[in-house]
Amino acid sequence: MSSKPTPSSLGTKPGSPVLEVRGLTVDYAGNRALDMNSFILAEGELAGVVGANGAGKSTFVNGLLGWSRGTPRINGKVFLNGHAISSLSTHERVRQGLLLVPESDLVFATMTVEENLAHCTDQRHSGDRRIYSIQEIYELFPNLAERRRHLGGQLSGGERQMLGIARALRLAPRVLLLDEPSIGLAPRLVSVVLETVRKLVDQGLSVLLVEQNVKAAIRVVDRLVLLDRGHVVASGTADEMRDDPRLAEAYLGAGA
Repeated sequence: MSSKPTPSSLGTKPGSPVLEVRGLTVDYAGNRALDMNSFILAEGELAGVVGANGAGKSTFVNGLLGWSRGTPRINGKVFLNGHAISSLSTHERVRQGLLLVPESDLVFATMTVEENLAHCTDQRHSGDRRIYSIQEIYELFPNLAERRRHLGGQLSGGERQMLGIARALRLAPRVLLLDEPSIGLAPRLVSVVLETVRKLVDQGLSVLLVEQNVKAAIRVVDRLVLLDRGHVVASGTADEMRDDPRLAEAYLGAGA
């Protein structure tokens, strides 16, 4: 794995902000599930958001897209590449390049791997957004190349996660949001998936990684944000957060 660049400050590593949040709140029936005062993701940065179950991690990424399985009240400002997108619908935000790979992945079970990849590209984007070719996808995920004729429903959990990410890459993401990509995967596949995400970031993609597997996340991210009950309780570079007692005691353990 390539070495990670060093962030220049608490907010970002060198690079223009590509995603910015100001005062994002999410409420369900009067109960506040998320209160995110500010957040910036820089161009070409891999930022991790970690925390226990119920900490507000998925609520955060869903709030960025303006949607939820329930009926929340979402307030605040979200900017993508300097443009306010808070008033846009979810599908319009996706069209602008804010792509989410949810925990349940986005794979068509009755299509082959190759059909899944061929049916999810949008050629309308200008040159400032990269559409990954199928060949580039296979180079990133050799497992998918080997299984290209298999149906999505025949893939392992790790292969489905790879295919979900690959499908998002075919839609020319400006920012890729990954919600718990390691859930249910064997440790070896967790490493494969997250190291591939790191490779994408080193090539210039901006990624927000939501993870409960803190040990795996901290090995690949540039910066880590710790959520608790919808609030940011700690934030810093991966090296800084590795030494933070709130993170170490609860998630990393001795010798991590």
